[in-house]
Amino acid sequence: MADQNTFGIAGLLGWPVAHSRSPLIHNHWLARYAIPGRYVLFGVPPQNLEAAVRGMSVLGLRGCNVTTPHKQAIFPLLDRVDDLARKIGAINTVVVEQDGTLSGFNNDGNGFVQSVRDAMPAWRPDSGPIAIVGAGGAARAIVASLQAQGAGEIRLINRTRARADELQAWFGAPVVAVSWDERNAALDGVALVVNATNQGMAGKPPLELALDALPSNAIVGDVIYVPPETPLLAAARARGHVTVNGLGMLLNQARPAFNAWFGVMPDITPELKQAIAATFQEAG
Repeated sequence: MADQNTFGIAGLLGWPVAHSRSPLIHNHWLARYAIPGRYVLFGVPPQNLEAAVRGMSVLGLRGCNVTTPHKQAIFPLLDRVDDLARKIGAINTVVVEQDGTLSGFNNDGNGFVQSVRDAMPAWRPDSGPIAIVGAGGAARAIVASLQAQGAGEIRLINRTRARADELQAWFGAPVVAVSWDERNAALDGVALVVNATNQGMAGKPPLELALDALPSNAIVGDVIYVPPETPLLAAARARGHVTVNGLGMLLNQARPAFNAWFGVMPDITPELKQAIAATFQEAG
């Protein structure tokens, strides 16, 4: 466990990184738990990635989060990678171990699954079929975590069918690829539907998905958190569905990283959510 009495530094490794809200989250927790330390931004272009990673232990860093474009490129630079991150094919958290070696993890999918549990405690990954729209990094992370936690059927819907077929081949059961023109009918009987694309994000067109076939008790999730309510979530809320945006995923993936770096499993408080919400208003 990390020594809470010595000043610790962690940060975000990516290019670019200035837009990230991770410093707000982790520095809020450092202050709340009176832990000496700081979470900073490491803007590292791809050609400097190896040098940056090799220097983490020497500089005494606790670790880092990893974002675009380094989530795949960092794999060979680590000493070990956990099984879930290998299944996802991407790293989002690096921990500098006490012996100076580097361990890689991916908390994104588990972060989203936990955010759904936060909104609906009775829900379980095996509660019923799940529909996921998208076949990119977010979809891979969520599928891997749902599979690991016992999901029985995951209907993977993507505009390019070949990408969905690739993920079906990679994950095997319970993933079933669904063609784009069958997306609306694929919602029949599902307990959870998730938008894992950028459609509905600020500046992007809304996701073209009709909810008519969706059971009334289904949960509707979105990995997007800017805006806090996408057109998909607004339509779902109007139908009476429980909705979950991407903020819970962001916060819940950060908790185990903070714990690994600083030795405390932090709480997600209303004050933290309000602080992040204020940044949405500023951006708007």
